[in-house]
Amino acid sequence: MEQPVEMNTLSQILEKLRKKGIDHELKMTDHGKMQSKDLNRIYSSDDLTIVKTYRFEGMSDPGDNSVLYLVEDDDKNIGYILDAYGAYSDNDGAAFADFLKKINTADRDEQELFR
Repeated sequence: MEQPVEMNTLSQILEKLRKKGIDHELKMTDHGKMQSKDLNRIYSSDDLTIVKTYRFEGMSDPGDNSVLYLVEDDDKNIGYILDAYGAYSDNDGAAFADFLKKINTADRDEQELFR
């Protein structure tokens, strides 16, 4: 059995996701929903479940502080939402935070996601 590899950086996790075919980034639209251009879908918060959350904190650069949310839609497609902390966030305003708060959460084991 292969030993699990510890994933410490955002780039390591994004690469692991890419290798598993999970390369669908969701971004906030002007209409307060999330969109995946890869999947050609627009989601409300009811359409998604957060299945894993990763937090990254840079030791010397506050710009390295970010959160990666792995989300699953009703059709079992997995994608991700990426956000930086605070002033470095690409998601201005309260709409993004409100959207995330409304998404159901079902924290899954990492090995289940990366089989």
